[in-house]
Amino acid sequence: MATVKPFQGLRPSPEQAAQIAAPPYDVMDSEEARAVTANNPLSFLRVTKSEVDLPTGIDTHSPQVYQKARQNLDYYIALGYLRQDPKPCFYIYKLQMDQHVQVGLVAAASIDEYENNIIRKHELTRPDKEQDRVDHILATKAQTGAVFLTCKADKTVADLLAKGSQKAPVYDFTSPDGISHTLYVIDDAADIAAIEAAFARIPVLYIADGHHRSAAAARVRDVRRQSNPQHSGEEEYNRFLTVIFPDNMVQIMDYNRVVQDLNGKTEEEFLAAVGRKFLVEGRQGSSKPDGIHTFGMYLAGKWYRLAAKPDTYSSSDPVANLDVSILQDNLLAPVLAIADQRTDRRINFVGGIRGMKELERLVDSGKYAVAFALYPTSVQELMTIADTGQIMPPKSTWFEPKLRDAMVIHLI
Repeated sequence: MATVKPFQGLRPSPEQAAQIAAPPYDVMDSEEARAVTANNPLSFLRVTKSEVDLPTGIDTHSPQVYQKARQNLDYYIALGYLRQDPKPCFYIYKLQMDQHVQVGLVAAASIDEYENNIIRKHELTRPDKEQDRVDHILATKAQTGAVFLTCKADKTVADLLAKGSQKAPVYDFTSPDGISHTLYVIDDAADIAAIEAAFARIPVLYIADGHHRSAAAARVRDVRRQSNPQHSGEEEYNRFLTVIFPDNMVQIMDYNRVVQDLNGKTEEEFLAAVGRKFLVEGRQGSSKPDGIHTFGMYLAGKWYRLAAKPDTYSSSDPVANLDVSILQDNLLAPVLAIADQRTDRRINFVGGIRGMKELERLVDSGKYAVAFALYPTSVQELMTIADTGQIMPPKSTWFEPKLRDAMVIHLI
């Protein structure tokens, strides 16, 4: 059963929260982060992407970068921009994007349960990205970005989240991307006990987003444990920062693909090859997928609707039944010779938040030859794959809205 713990969060002062809270470190590159911090010197990107305060071109994995992250975190604390709560608390984090609202619990989750598969995974990690987070946590002695977890909806949990959301928020602001972020502090002992008890009845949690942060937290725990002769298992480094949302609040958007060339084929040859595994129908205007196993394809200024033929996938295999797998197995690999989406530089990925027009723009610019729009993976598909111990293909899910870093920081 899931163990969640309150903790003494390090948080922005209410006056600076909107300026400090920042997009996740991995949704922008160094150049974009420099532009943000030039306009907003308080942005927490100065901690999560601290190369912005070092010479352009520096290796982002340099020890100097992690040292600067620690220096900048100390700077925020020294000036009172970040303050630690005097006692362990839970926090409730509400996000709203247009009409979509999701409310989750900010809590410290158990690394033991992550390793014992009570907190379940669905993605492989890249060693370089994992090491980057290890080095960042060790340098800052803090988990600055939360792992996004989900669980099957539970009425008791829902009632407790609703009750906590009736309090006066400590933050309530709208970020530049139009998403509203609201944070509530749960510091009452009875409420804390009720939340712990409710989650103790939840059998499994699932990582939605944050596999590298989770894996890094486990490795840091090992380092800290080995260097602490008084290790008890109750130290904060035995837990990691999470926000847990019920699955009926989670919004997964499409994660689309663009490819630079047609693998030496003419347009006619390419369409004929696609037609061997898909029903192909030309469309006027854009062709956003209208259900599972359907795809939009933009080629030479025209949209097509693709529907996978029934004999091209296995509905009994939860990974093979994913639309990202069907596209890979029946088109990207055999027709366009993209064997590995992780490493092939001819393919790129476009989050659904950017819309169908972005796919058109990329192809019309000449940089890419063809674009594919996918139907979103469901949270139920994610859970099924995690439950069976399988791994989803790369770039299967795009979650919106994004959590902001530094809403609450977990010191270890």
